Amino acid sequence: MQPVKEKTLVIATGNPGKVREFANWFQPLGWTVRSLADYDQLPDIVEDGETFADNAWIKASTIADVLRVPVLADDSGLCVDALDGAPGVYSARYSGENASDSANNAKLLSELNKLAAEASPGDGHPECLSEASFVCALVLYDPATDTKHQAEGRVPGYILKQARGNRGFGYDPLFYLPEYHCSMAELSLDEKNRISHRARALQSLFEQLKK
Repeated sequence: MQPVKEKTLVIATGNPGKVREFANWFQPLGWTVRSLADYDQLPDIVEDGETFADNAWIKASTIADVLRVPVLADDSGLCVDALDGAPGVYSARYSGENASDSANNAKLLSELNKLAAEASPGDGHPECLSEASFVCALVLYDPATDTKHQAEGRVPGYILKQARGNRGFGYDPLFYLPEYHCSMAELSLDEKNRISHRARALQSLFEQLKK
């Protein structure tokens, strides 16, 4: 296992897309940002919480107890109105364990198309299948002081009938932002970092840290 350095912040994920987003926030403050991919012999994490916040705490506390440095964990996902909030906490594995983004997107469209006669996209958005929200819960845990900070961010939008854009990851190509007239995957990284659910959760977290 690699030694950790002073002012190291470990992001409790192996997802390179998430790591890039968080690094854009913390590296300018002088933090060395690492991910789970930088360490060996870490315990398996069982994300069996009922909420995004539950799962974020499980990840943050589990990794922090091993590495003994501050750990930031998020649990985020897509909540679709027509599917009663699904895929929710199962967003990353909606079509099965270790599912790819394309497989999850395909299942989402399949499930919504089954409900197409009932799902109402809302006025003015005929290219969409349902209202939806991206939700992110963040937990920052410092084992040295036993300090826990928690925040949540949410972005409302719609699910498109067809994917648009090749940026981002996850469900971004299907998530339509009416105020920007584009999908999340059509935004630049800088634009996404300003308005995403993770960005809003981070803004809330930073407000707590200032206090």
